[in-house]
Formats: sequence, structure tokens, C-alpha cells
Amino acid sequence: MDYATLKALKPSTFSDAADGYRAMSDMAGAAKDRIETQITKAMPEALEGDAADEALGQLRDLAENFHYTQVECGLISTALNGFFHDIEAAKKKLEAAVEEAQVAKFTVNSDGSITYPAGGEKTDGKLPEGGTAGGLTDPTASALARQAANFDPNPNYRRAQELADRIADALKEATEADGKWAPKLRALKADDDLTVSDRDWADAASDTRGVQAAGKEYLGSLPQPPRDGSPKDNAAWWKSLDAEQQAAWISMRPGVVGALDGLPSTVRDEANRIVFAETRGRYQTELNSIPKPPANEWTWITAGPYPSKVHTDEWMEWHRQYGDRYEHLTKSLKGMQSIQERFDATGKRGLPEAYLLGFSPEGDGRAIIANGNPDTADHQAVYVPGTTSDLENIGGNINRMENVWRAADARAGGRLVSTITWLGYEAPDGVVKDAPFEHYAYDGAPELNRFLDGLETSHSGDSEPHRTVIGHSYGTTVVGAAAQTGRLNTDDVIFAGSPGVKVSGADEMDVPEGHVWNEEADGDVVPDIGRWGHGGDGFVIPSDPKFGANQMTTDTQGHSGYWDEDSPGNPSQSLLNQALVVIGRGNSVQLKSSPDPWEHVK
Repeated sequence: MDYATLKALKPSTFSDAADGYRAMSDMAGAAKDRIETQITKAMPEALEGDAADEALGQLRDLAENFHYTQVECGLISTALNGFFHDIEAAKKKLEAAVEEAQVAKFTVNSDGSITYPAGGEKTDGKLPEGGTAGGLTDPTASALARQAANFDPNPNYRRAQELADRIADALKEATEADGKWAPKLRALKADDDLTVSDRDWADAASDTRGVQAAGKEYLGSLPQPPRDGSPKDNAAWWKSLDAEQQAAWISMRPGVVGALDGLPSTVRDEANRIVFAETRGRYQTELNSIPKPPANEWTWITAGPYPSKVHTDEWMEWHRQYGDRYEHLTKSLKGMQSIQERFDATGKRGLPEAYLLGFSPEGDGRAIIANGNPDTADHQAVYVPGTTSDLENIGGNINRMENVWRAADARAGGRLVSTITWLGYEAPDGVVKDAPFEHYAYDGAPELNRFLDGLETSHSGDSEPHRTVIGHSYGTTVVGAAAQTGRLNTDDVIFAGSPGVKVSGADEMDVPEGHVWNEEADGDVVPDIGRWGHGGDGFVIPSDPKFGANQMTTDTQGHSGYWDEDSPGNPSQSLLNQALVVIGRGNSVQLKSSPDPWEHVK
């Protein structure tokens, strides 16, 4: 394998393919087992005679086909994973050597050789000349070149030769991997004496195309999810499917399954992680194919008596062709990295497993991430973030619910807690140009209500969980709109830094009396500014005494500190108060002793 081929190769392509073959192998095995253990067993009890014998023969042939598919796809998966393992190691060695060469200001040529500059101590007033190391295919010539490098007065020669040798080793490993696995993969095909349908599954490429085509038809023949169904409708549909059908939907339509409120959280997580991984790989590949923005973005021109800073023509042309897509890909990948970091953080400081309950990169992006399984939790908390929240900055919102989980779990007396970051709506992009408008809240309200109903539907515990909805900033407006326009399926509501929630009192929040809580920190200017757009009658907001919310004490500053820890494992009072509400210990919350009725009109 040559340098250009290995450099362009993306090993993840092969691991992704292996995952697909493994999924198909499992499904084929399940189908085979069902035919052999259920259908063919039951048929003699229902039919008899020649028709039954013919049907049984066809079913046995079908089972054989499923078995062959299971074996072949399993082998292809194994071979691809083996090739991926070997080629990825070679690719990493190549990339490391190329990166070090670039740091050293060397040039890696298309044949893997390395050109190095002049360097070392001057002789007769001249530096030892530069040159090219590596790129030799003859072992003897390569060995002589290495010896020569050790005696060359230019130290760059030795370094370049070392790096060129590492590149050559990587290419050798890649060639060996290709030579080892290619014939194995080519051998995974059916013999010529099989029937046409079997021949379709024989060759690896033919198998793939055939399975995809058959899969579409097969999926279409299965029960379909209810159109615009409620969470209970969705759950009933899912439960009506057998294991084979459920596996088919997850494998072939993970985006559909992952978005359905009411399905078990483990199912949604499995499906959404497929969407997440595929999207991440696709976006990264596309981003890599886009030329980087020109380094000379700005220039100065003279327009009138003063110079003006403007974009260069090169940058404007790049931006015209690629700018919007480049920005979307970059921002989305940043958010996906934050989600991956949460996956990787499981176990750190006691964090439970993460569940990806929703994911989409479209528009500003959507993401719903749970700490702990909400279906088995005794206490659930759903956090709705506010203005400027999107996939790009999801990391900060995830961290807030990690802190709530830790503070709540430490005081829950062994009861299970799940905290959820719910970015399931399009939040306003800007404080000035977007946040004053209410349509973001009313558009997001039905989605929030459906998600909360879904949590109720999918919960599998012996008793109903205690549920808390936490809103921050514009997120509180979404929560209020959800209560105003539907049924807010929760036991407690917490507002933090609220600019107004559309309703005029705690008694309109669909929770029992005394179960609406509010925090407003010193230095948070959002409540008083936002009341004029999102307050209730008379522009009342949750911080006003007449709204009727429990006013919790805060010891944090500004609009974004409500979830800060004083130190790791030591929550601020603002955070602790929320955690106590989440675990149903509202009677332990520290309240403001004597609210000033004129505080918000001074």
C-alpha cells in the first residue's frame, strides 16, 4: 500500500461496515430461530397434506438461507474488524510520523520520503545542505541510507531518516494487513451451484445490496409506528413487536425509534447512539473534505479619509462556497464531542450511565441526555435550558445536570435519581433579537409535555416516580407555556433566572400548592428585563411575591451560576436547594426569610 492511499484511507469506514454486518447477522439468526422453533413447529398443528409439506419445505429452505446469511455476515464482520484493527494501528503510526515531520518543518512527499532543510554547523561558511530521506523500496539501499544519515553533518538528515523509516514501517504494516485480510474477504462468497436467491447472498457486495433491498421490503411489512401517536400509543406499538421486529426497527430506522416518546429509555438510547455515531462520522468526513478557510481573512482598504478592515476576496469566495456548511459542521461536531465526553465520564465522581434520549443535528441541533435511567429512577429531574442553547454549547447544560445529580444522589438515601438535560426545542439564538419573542416557548411547549408524558409511560418501577421540571432563563418561559397550553406532567417546578412564564401565578403551573420554587441570584438582570415580554398579568414573574412561588435562597452570582459547586462534591446553596426539591425534600429547602414586596420596582 502506498503513502497516498494510506493517508487518504479512513479506517472507521471498515468498523462501521463491520457493525452493520453484525447487526444483520443477529437479525438473520433471530429469523432462522423463529422459523425453526416457532413457525415450522406450529404448522403441522394447523395444516396437513401436500400443501403443508410444501410449505414446510419452503420454510426449511428459508431457514437455511437465514442461517447462511447469519454465518457469512458474521464472518464478514469479524474480518472487517480484524482489518480495521490492523489498518488503524498503521494509520496512527503514519499520522504520528507526519505530524512530527510537520512540526520539524520537514516536507512529506507523495512517495513517503521526507525533504529536510539545511542545518547543523557551518563549514567554510556554509550550512550542510538539505536533502531527501526515505522513499526507497530496496532494503539494502534503505539500510545504507540509514548508515549515511548517522554520519551526515546535517542533523536534520538523521531526524528525517528516522521519520521516513517510521512512515515506511506504517506502509509495510498496512500492506501486510491488506494482503492478509483481502483474500479472506474475497473468499466470503457463495458457490456457483446455489440457487439464484442464494447466489444473491453469496458475494459480499451482492449480499450487502441484497440485504438492504430485502430489509426495506421487510421493514415495510412490519407494523408501523402510529402517526402522531401519543407516548402511550408509541409504547403499545413497541410492545406489540416481537424481538425480531424490534431489532429490525433499531437497525434500519434508528432515528425513528430514538425520537418516540414513551419507548423504554434503553431502547431510545441504543437507537440514538447509532444515529449519533453515524452522524458524527458523516459530519467529520464531510468537514475534512471542505477546504480550510484562507488564512488571510482580513485586509485594509482606503475608503474616504479612514482605512477600513474588510474580508479579502479569497475569504469571501471561500465563505460563499463553504461558509455556512463549514460553520454548521464545526459547531455540531463540537456539541457531539461534548456528548461523547459525557458518555466517557460514566463512573467519574460516581456518575451513572448516560442515556441519549434524543439527538438531531438539524438546524441548531437537539439533544436529550439523562444521567441514570429515568425508567427505574425514584426521582426524575428534567432541565429546560434557555436562550442561546444549541447543540454546539450542550456541554455546559449537561454539566449542570451532572451537578444536580451528584447533589441529589448524595442526599437521596439510596433512592435512584435521574437528571435530564432536555434540549428538545429550538431556543432563541440571541438575547436581543430573539428572546423577546414568545413563539419559541409555544413551539417548544408541546414537545416538552410529550416528553414528560413519555417519562411517565416508560417508567417501569413499582411506584410512580417523583418528577421535577427545572427551567432556566427562557427555559422557564417554555415550562410556563407548557403548563398554560397543556398538562405539565410533574410534581415540582423550579425556576431559575426567570424572565417570566406567561402565567400569572403558581396556581396555574399544574402542580400542588407549595410546589413551585424560584431562584433569583444577585446580579441576575434577566428577570426584570424579561418581565416586560414574558410576564403574566401586570408583568408578574416568579420572583414577585404575589406570583406565589417559594423563594429559595441563592448564594451564587449572576444569571448562569445557579448550578455551581463551591468545590467538587460541595454544592452551593443555590444548587443544594434544587437538589433537595428534586428528591422530594422541599421542607429542607432554605427559603428567603422576608421577601421585600417592593424589590422588583425599586
